[in-house]
Amino acid sequence: MNQQQDQLSTLHEIRNIMDRSSRFISLSGLSGVAAGVSALIGAGVVKWYLVTHDINYQQNLSLHLTRESILFMLSVAGFVFILALCSATYFTARNARKTNHRVWDSKTERMLVNLFIPLAAGGVFCAILIYHNLLYLVAPVMLIFYGFALLNASKYTLSDIRYLGFFEIILGLLTSFFVGYGLLAWTLGFGVLHIVYGMLMYFKYER
Repeated sequence: MNQQQDQLSTLHEIRNIMDRSSRFISLSGLSGVAAGVSALIGAGVVKWYLVTHDINYQQNLSLHLTRESILFMLSVAGFVFILALCSATYFTARNARKTNHRVWDSKTERMLVNLFIPLAAGGVFCAILIYHNLLYLVAPVMLIFYGFALLNASKYTLSDIRYLGFFEIILGLLTSFFVGYGLLAWTLGFGVLHIVYGMLMYFKYER
């Protein structure tokens, strides 16, 4: 019995070593929390803008928003993305130093390439939708492509992020039918889900 337990323990250790050698495992759960908080702040700013300018999100997205409104929303989304990226870099680098792992190596490169290819495609597609005034599809498309990006990157980092990817895709598809709730879905997907995922990953891997 003890010999079997030793063998299982050895196999488990070998698997952990293989995971560490082939996956980027320094990704910090706090980066997800920070990204979620950034998204909530961004959604709050957009909501404030809509209220102060007497814009009904559900009605206006079926018509046309002004160029000023579109640029403002895009600027907020860009700011949220940059803030989330900076926080992810900071917390991941801190976690890597704590666990004596390198921040940048071939594993990091593979993970980022597989993450940003779907993100770039989604960004271009969103620009096409805006060009054709299909604004009501921008929020669900963001969620769907982001979900695919997480699924693609999960092969090279913590596999748990694929569950977040699944939820993002499902939420995006649902929002494609209920387009009037795009802002709410964007807030849930990029805000609430990120915070929940980040806290779960933090307590699972970093505590």
